Amino acid sequence: MTTTITTITTTAKTHAVVESPYGPLTLVSTDGVLSGLYMSGQRHRPAEETFGERVTADEGPFPEVVRQLTAYFAGERTVFDLPLRLEGTEFQRSVWDQLVRIPYGQTWSYGELAARLGKPNASRAVGLANGRNPIGIIVPCHRVIGASGSMTGYGGGVDRKVRLLAFESGREPAAAAPEPLF
Repeated sequence: MTTTITTITTTAKTHAVVESPYGPLTLVSTDGVLSGLYMSGQRHRPAEETFGERVTADEGPFPEVVRQLTAYFAGERTVFDLPLRLEGTEFQRSVWDQLVRIPYGQTWSYGELAARLGKPNASRAVGLANGRNPIGIIVPCHRVIGASGSMTGYGGGVDRKVRLLAFESGREPAAAAPEPLF
């Protein structure tokens, strides 16, 4: 007789919804660490039932996330300092790691991002990985543009991308703090 041992890994997920100048943001926590920030209508947004139990924004990691988002939207924060749980392929994680290196108020092209990864011919793959970023705004995929400066693709919608870039460059005023939606 052979005994098979199966390891079951469980993860505790919770989520909260907060308002922002760009519409409602769904914050997702996995095992107490921010693992998602999704906009309404976002492309590649996981199904709502995968977000776990809905909690208030003053539980788990969410108070600090909301504090930093509030400062960002008020124009008082340009860099986030949060533990993140980014789940994806090794290549996706390498792209997302580069995204947080794009300075506030600046943009890189998909080609430039690919070159920084040491894969100058991988701009399409970089674009696909960028589009799968699970933590928008904080991992600033909106700062990646087309080679010609065009506002190509953004999971949260090109209109939001344009607004976020205008905000970061000072062309759009700072906004009110996000408030929890209940």
